[in-house]
Amino acid sequence: MRPKLSAWDKELFQRVATREWPAAEPVLPRLSRAANHGALWFGVAAGIAVVGGRPGRRAALRGVGSLALASAVVNTVGKGAVRRARPVLDSVPMIRRLSRQPGSTSFPSGHAASAVAFAAGVAVESPRWGAVVAPLAWSVAFSRIYTGVHYPSDVLAGMTLGAGAALAVRGLVPTGRDLAVPPTPQADAPALPGGRGLYVVVNEVSGPPPLMGMPADRLRAVLPEAVVEECSEDDDLAEMLEKAARQAAESGGALGVHGGDGSVRLAAEIALRHRVPLMVSPGGTYNHFAMDLAIDSIDDAARAVEAGTAISADVARITPLDGSGDRGGEDGKAARPSLFLNTFSIGVYPELVRYRERWSRRVGSWPAGVLAAVHVLRTSSPVDVDINGRRHSVWMLFAGNGAYRSLGPAPVRRRNLADGQLDVRMVPGSPYARTRLLAAALTGSTTALLRRVRLGGIGPGTRLAADGEIAPAPAELLVDKVNEALTVYRPM
Repeated sequence: MRPKLSAWDKELFQRVATREWPAAEPVLPRLSRAANHGALWFGVAAGIAVVGGRPGRRAALRGVGSLALASAVVNTVGKGAVRRARPVLDSVPMIRRLSRQPGSTSFPSGHAASAVAFAAGVAVESPRWGAVVAPLAWSVAFSRIYTGVHYPSDVLAGMTLGAGAALAVRGLVPTGRDLAVPPTPQADAPALPGGRGLYVVVNEVSGPPPLMGMPADRLRAVLPEAVVEECSEDDDLAEMLEKAARQAAESGGALGVHGGDGSVRLAAEIALRHRVPLMVSPGGTYNHFAMDLAIDSIDDAARAVEAGTAISADVARITPLDGSGDRGGEDGKAARPSLFLNTFSIGVYPELVRYRERWSRRVGSWPAGVLAAVHVLRTSSPVDVDINGRRHSVWMLFAGNGAYRSLGPAPVRRRNLADGQLDVRMVPGSPYARTRLLAAALTGSTTALLRRVRLGGIGPGTRLAADGEIAPAPAELLVDKVNEALTVYRPM
């Protein structure tokens, strides 16, 4: 270390050591010890995950991942690069000193690196949670100087390394905002200050129990001029959405829905029929469409509505076909297409969803998903289906509304909600069917980008899934696109 920098470092260390900090004495040493081996941050991550719902879980996971990377770099590279001795403790009052002094070299500070990596990782995913965690991270970093175990430059280097780790993780695993829908095609939608002209239906049955207040109350708080209605198990969601959409059309406003992907799909069909913009507020277990709109919370949705920022999104259609290939229903009557915003699937996935929904109320969504996957893998078989006129045996067939990024056969995230494409993915059946299904989950599946896909020869009792909703599959059907059909609010 250069002489001038070393002199500055020691002088600042002495100033901290010799200054009285009455309020810090009972707090900072304990905080410094609590952060040993990342224990403090794992506890904070658990709290954020429980209280913050899905956005909180993503923020907590990103924070822990950033911490892990920073800790690995400090311990494998950083500590050996500059073998600096720890500060002399003569000027540090006994009450501040740690009972166990670290035995490693002083540069850089691993505690500071972990603290900033965790806080920055959380902030990258959720600025609000990042603001909550930042003072704690700063306190832990400063405590390393206060207790006499690091020089200021050690702490600054650790903080810089921690921030770099968070940015590196962001580069490897982009956030929802990094992958969010591009700003075009923008759509005209009315700005509704305070939510005036907005008619919202809250599906109380969707998603896990709320931990931060009832959604309807939170919506009324952020959008006091909006009309907010609550849909319970005894109410008809479609009927309530129809009424809200009519009122929105009459007032020149917008329809809003708070719920999961199934509720959003139904609201989108009704919004299209009444030609009104749609506000999506995430209230389900997964909220895939809201995530692809970069809407993580009620506040995000409210901000877009008040600003009047919106995009035109594609919708995909499932149309039953008669034997001649023409669109039609029973007795030659026109069959009404059903819409989906995220994914359509046929094969074992609808069965997985069916069992997961059956068991989730008893054991919770995530355990139910694991149990359902094990059950389906053990008991199910591939299905035979004609795909664009060719017979296939498949474990799963997905059709995504737009091109997805993914880590396996199931689509995960979209960057563009108006690309005019269907992302068709297939996991073929084989003599080693279950081994093939497991391998596909890790390595990917057959993929094509198409404008439409026709399915036929579907056996009786086969089910399909559309945005998580299960229904019997017709013998023949067509999946195609309607480009830029839905006007939906999105924060810019």
